[in-house]
Amino acid sequence: MRTRLSICRRKVNYPTEPEALAVALRANISLRPYRCDRCRQFHLTSRTKGKRVPAALRQ
Repeated sequence: MRTRLSICRRKVNYPTEPEALAVALRANISLRPYRCDRCRQFHLTSRTKGKRVPAALRQ
């Protein structure tokens, strides 16, 4: 599923996955980074259904 352009514009952009992952690990909720198909940078999402969860985020 493609990221809608309006969603991409509202989210924070992270140039690398490690940067996004660092922010996700500091959050109070479960977040995971993903590469946006619109801007080719990384965003964070709380959705995990059917998605790969990085080992660093697994508890």
